[in-house]
Formats: sequence, structure tokens, C-alpha cells
Amino acid sequence: MRGLALLEFVAEGVTDLRGIVERLGTRRSTTHRMLGTLVAEGYLHHLPYKGYTLGPKLIRLGARAIEQRPIVAIARPRLEALAQETGDTVHLGVADGPEVFYLDKISGTRGLEMRSRIGQRMPLALTGVGKALMFGVAPAAWRGLYDDALDRLARASRAARPIAWDPYRDRLAAALSRGWVYDFEENEIGIRCVAAPIRDVTGGVVAAISVAGAVSHLSEERMTELGPIVRDRAAAISGDLGWTP
Repeated sequence: MRGLALLEFVAEGVTDLRGIVERLGTRRSTTHRMLGTLVAEGYLHHLPYKGYTLGPKLIRLGARAIEQRPIVAIARPRLEALAQETGDTVHLGVADGPEVFYLDKISGTRGLEMRSRIGQRMPLALTGVGKALMFGVAPAAWRGLYDDALDRLARASRAARPIAWDPYRDRLAAALSRGWVYDFEENEIGIRCVAAPIRDVTGGVVAAISVAGAVSHLSEERMTELGPIVRDRAAAISGDLGWTP
């Protein structure tokens, strides 16, 4: 179990021997041997003077795990069609506690490289995908997710434009009624999103999709036009999962 904990620490960004020893609570010599074994087996990679990163074997296992999630295979054709139709980047994500976990990403044709990537986690309450996932959360729990997201944003020192709680709550309630939600640079300066939830046969929200792009390509008028398109594409994926309105 200590080996698994060690891998988790490296994944969180604790990459130097001293930091790993402090987090793991083991002797330096013991930790060094564990690291050496994991490097030899391909689970970690050592960069001189920089520390440890996740190794090729973990990368392959992670890619395989994502591929085996049924939602990815089911949603992919519709996501590709949406990216082709809009020219913008399309995301698929699921909720993992107070975070959104990105399962798939299809880059648009506009040449914009975005911060997001498959396997990345972001605060649930600040991202388009995350706010769409909050459609499946009781409104009484929204404030806790909002506060958690602001705390994470402050620790990350990332430039963004979160809004105050009262207008945030009102906008999310309005989004819940119409079936799609907007992200006006709340998670990343210069990036806007239009997102909608995916439901399974039970009607519960199990995932969400978004169309994301630069402010220069996503005016408020265009975002309004994209809303029903994203909602309908998410509904089609929901239908593939057995959901009926």
C-alpha cells in the first residue's frame, strides 16, 4: 500500500525525494529503494535534478482505463461530430467529488491550444462541464462546491474571473431550467464554454459535455446559439445510454 501512496503523491506533484519521504513517513533509504523499484518497473520515471514523474507503464494503464469506460466509446462519435460542426474544442467529463475529471477531449479546427487535457481535474463549480454536472446535485449543496472551487482557484494562482455567489446561484438555477450552462472565463481567462449534462437510464446525471473556445470565437450571441445544439447532442448521448425524456 505504501507503493500506491507513493504513486499518488507523485501524481499530485510531490516529485522530489525529500518531499516524498515527508509525505510517506518512511526512512529516506526505504523510500529511495521503493522509488528505484518503481522506476525499474516503468511505473515512475526519474529526471536528473528534477525528480520523479509518472512512468510509461502508468500512462499506458491510464489510457487503457479511460478507453474501457463505456461512456467514452459511446459518446465519441457524437463528440467528433460536434467538434466538426462547431470548429471548437469539445470535452467529456465526469464528477469526482468536488472536481470534474476529463475523460475525453477533441481539439477544434481553430488552432487554439487549451489548458485542459484528458485525465486532468478541475474545480467542479467553475468549469462549464463541472457546472453541467452540478445539475445532478441538490441546490442546497451548490454553495459548498462553489466555496471549494474558489479555494482551489486561489491555491492554484490561476488567472480566472469567478463571479460572486448570489449571481452565480441565480445563473445556475436558470441554466438548470433551460438545460445548458455557460462558463464566462470563470475557470480560465480567455476561454468560454457552453455545456450540458448527460443522463443514464435512471435519469441521473452521469457525465457532461462542453464546447469550448476563445472569447474571440465565442461571443455571447454565438454561445446563445450553441446552447440548444450542445443540449441536444448531450441528450442524444443520454439516449444512447438508455435515457428517455
